[in-house]
Amino acid sequence: MTGALRTIAGDRLRVLLLRFTRTPATGAMTGTLATAFLQSSSATTVAAIGFVGAELMTFPAALGIIFGANLGTTITGWIVTIIGFKLNLGSAALPLIFIGAVVKLLGRKGWADWGMALAGFGLIFLGIELMQEGMGGLEQTISFAALPGDTLLDRLLLVLVGLILTLITQSSSAGVAATLTALFAGLLDFQQAAALVIGMDVGTSFTGLIASLAGSASARRTGLSHVVFNVFTAVGALALITPYVALWAFLVPGGVDSDPEIALVGFHSMFNALSVLVVLPFAGPFARLIERMIPDPSSSMIKRLDTALLEEPALAIATTQRVVQDVFIELLGHVRRLVSADDEHELTNLADLRRTLQHAYVYVDEIHLANDEGADWRKLLALIHSLDHMQRLHERLAEESYRAAAAREAEALTAHCEALRATTERVADAMLAGDWPKAKEVANETSKVLDGDVKAERAEVILSMGIGTIDVPTGTTRLEAIRWLQRVSHHIAEISTHLFDCNLAAAAP
Repeated sequence: MTGALRTIAGDRLRVLLLRFTRTPATGAMTGTLATAFLQSSSATTVAAIGFVGAELMTFPAALGIIFGANLGTTITGWIVTIIGFKLNLGSAALPLIFIGAVVKLLGRKGWADWGMALAGFGLIFLGIELMQEGMGGLEQTISFAALPGDTLLDRLLLVLVGLILTLITQSSSAGVAATLTALFAGLLDFQQAAALVIGMDVGTSFTGLIASLAGSASARRTGLSHVVFNVFTAVGALALITPYVALWAFLVPGGVDSDPEIALVGFHSMFNALSVLVVLPFAGPFARLIERMIPDPSSSMIKRLDTALLEEPALAIATTQRVVQDVFIELLGHVRRLVSADDEHELTNLADLRRTLQHAYVYVDEIHLANDEGADWRKLLALIHSLDHMQRLHERLAEESYRAAAAREAEALTAHCEALRATTERVADAMLAGDWPKAKEVANETSKVLDGDVKAERAEVILSMGIGTIDVPTGTTRLEAIRWLQRVSHHIAEISTHLFDCNLAAAAP
């Protein structure tokens, strides 16, 4: 059912998660609703980790989704209790599964997904009915007196059991449904069931942690934050079991034993809601705690883009300008090493530069000027143009580096590779010396010369392919290498020009 619902939601759910996750509070609401729809907190948290890993979302913003996912997953318990136990839809399960299967097989794409979801929905209640039948006679063959009792240590043991069960099944919702069924059959008392559910809440967070292990520092922080938050929630929930039972005894004749299933899902929702309300005001300190636990080894350039500077747009623009210039120098060094094949093991960490560029884009978007004129406005536009070309240059280097190797290996392109290598050195030296006119002049001159030369080279390669001097695969590789040289040179010229404009605006009165 979760798989079908995720397909139905598709990109719309991802867009909504990104659009409405501006603060931890809005993220919590979005995470709650998304998890309630998907019927899987793991699906929501793994999606959040993916967003953070792709740097589409910041780690602090993703915290809200993590908090809300726990609350959203409690909806499953309410569905199982109200529809499965109170309304007893087990008899309707097979027709639902049949209708869902027919729609899945015969319906078009959208309807087929809804059919799959309906069949999954029916399977839930069929499973509940089968579990009820199976557990009905267990008390006669198995001694449940061996289960842990109601001391603190006993409750901790049951929490551990719930955690392990969820690690095995990778679904806290399935565990909660099974616990509700055992409680309904009288195999567990309320306190035992509550401790199991608490453990299942902790266990479900490990799916996200595993998904984050190979990701960036921010992704690992997001996965760890779910575990830390759930452990914090579990500690509070354990302390609430006794007061909760006492409250039911005070409000309802017979206490929790009068309606144990409702009491359990109410407890599940209550302690998750309370934990979200308690932690949300401290989302900032909580994020900083996780950041200290998992330091970010990324470049210090990101740290220079301090959000505090946004209060002074001129300072924010100046800082961004220096960061952009430093990233450009790093990219120039990467180009130089690619085309010369020297010290390839010392190639720049492009993943770090990509994170810096994306962070700079987000940072620039937060700079708000009072009007669209003046030196700061011109500098801001020049920086945006520079960032655009730098991202495209980064793509050429990250995704098409094999074309640089092809250019190096082609004897006819050796001179072009050397010209580009020399240009990167001269442009970088000029930038470091603050000679922006020279950097612009050198970069544009090389781009124009290369544009003229590669046209003739392209024509020669195509002619050689036509007469059979070189085969088509070799010729295609050569043409791709020529285009790579031309585009890289073009981006270097454009970036140099826009950074020159940025510095020219800075010097203007």
